Amino acid sequence: MHITLETDYAVRIVEALTREGKRLDARTISGRTCVPQRFALKILRKLVADGLVRSYQGASGGYELARCPEKITLREVIESVEGPYRISRCQGDEYCCDHTSCRFHQIYEEISDLVRARLDEYTFAAICQPGDAPPCDHNCAGCEKQHT
Repeated sequence: MHITLETDYAVRIVEALTREGKRLDARTISGRTCVPQRFALKILRKLVADGLVRSYQGASGGYELARCPEKITLREVIESVEGPYRISRCQGDEYCCDHTSCRFHQIYEEISDLVRARLDEYTFAAICQPGDAPPCDHNCAGCEKQHT
């Protein structure tokens, strides 16, 4: 199991907004996170719709966190992009599974609850402590950081 690329990008975007602590335009966010600008805009729309990020129009427009980073969890960002965390499709209503006789339903629900609870323990304030970011050592296309 792994998170999607879109979710990885969403986490990077919220991290960048947390670290910066002020409004950033989409181009700056894209450059600092190595996320293609069109993809960043798509993700930002989801984050805005879920109340994690606030958008501003006009010449001094851009994006900033809608809440303090102490109140934004890793789970919220992941679920903003992917929807509710579930380890199996049988946990959702859209899949026809006999929840009463499915041998795995209770196990999957327990595991999903544990993962959700653990993700809720990580706030972006805790994740983004000042000065703890390792230098970027990836050769990512469009990254504003110069790599040697």
